[in-house]
Amino acid sequence: MISAVPVDFSDPALAADIADGLVGVEKVLAEAAVTEEALLTEASRHLIDAGGKRFRATLVLLAAHFADSRDERIVPAAAAIELTHLATLFHDDVMDEASIRRGLQSANSRWSNTIAILTGDFLFARASAILAELGAEAIRIQAETFTRLVSGQVAETLGPRPGQDPLVHYLRVVEDKTASLIATAGRFGAMFAGAPADVVARITAASHALGVAFQLSDDILDVASDSAQSGKAPGTDLREGVRSLPVLHALAPSAPGPPVTAPAAPGPPAPGPPAPGSPVTAPPAAAPPAAGSPAAGDARLRELLSRDGLTDDAEHAEALALLRAHPAMDAARADLRRWSDVARAEIAGLPDVPARRAFEVMCDFVMERTS
Repeated sequence: MISAVPVDFSDPALAADIADGLVGVEKVLAEAAVTEEALLTEASRHLIDAGGKRFRATLVLLAAHFADSRDERIVPAAAAIELTHLATLFHDDVMDEASIRRGLQSANSRWSNTIAILTGDFLFARASAILAELGAEAIRIQAETFTRLVSGQVAETLGPRPGQDPLVHYLRVVEDKTASLIATAGRFGAMFAGAPADVVARITAASHALGVAFQLSDDILDVASDSAQSGKAPGTDLREGVRSLPVLHALAPSAPGPPVTAPAAPGPPAPGPPAPGSPVTAPPAAAPPAAGSPAAGDARLRELLSRDGLTDDAEHAEALALLRAHPAMDAARADLRRWSDVARAEIAGLPDVPARRAFEVMCDFVMERTS
């Protein structure tokens, strides 16, 4: 099933090329899911057939339009990126004990944790097999990216180190667990299309910032949207005790917290995944709210959010309503805007071709999906 990023690229020829490329990606994904074990094939196709935005695959195809977008390696590279992403979703749902993914019953819920984990492993293997055909450099970049994915997941599981600012830790997790693969998507597209090194580097940096923004928007959607928009139950992070960006801002000593700092004004970056963003400075502690004051609602929200999770439906609904009305949501949206602006600054330095405007539209999409 093709469910492309719902944006209008304005240039008809470019839009048609991206659509054609996504058809090719879907074919590769379908072929990659086939194996002699019928259950493994069924489980692999479970999320593939569920669709999704194909955001990462679209980035590969789009980045290729800064050079030779017809290179035969582009579509397989896009499929490998998408397979890698799908594999992480199977694993994430096991760790999060999620029951819904893309509007459907999650694989771990439908079958078992074991089947979901093995299916994720299988899709990782399929992605690696595709990239092996594209050369040693592709495998090296994939290995580096996979290292960051795992490192980010471990950091998220362990939580902040003693004395570490939770927002600094959060950003490190986002950059490793989410932005690293999105940066590699842009890098692969430009690299396999034969773009100059400086263009590859700038696309990589822009995709990295866009990846951070994409995760921030996901965090906001988890609070602000309904399940039809986000593809999962509203407030899933709250129920599971996940400290998402709005939650961290609400729990900051003087809510909302300091911004999730974007990098300084960009210049031509070095090739490869960008370094983690700049640290943030914790704000001074706030005095406790007086009884009966408007801040009492903040105190109740902090009490609810400080728990390991909210399994009680009434308390979950209460926390969700309080958080939706809290200034932390505006702070999270401001962080999202900052990272989107970083991506735009990098994109502005790219050659003036239709793909550059399309990258700007992708920034618009990430911003507007939370509005």
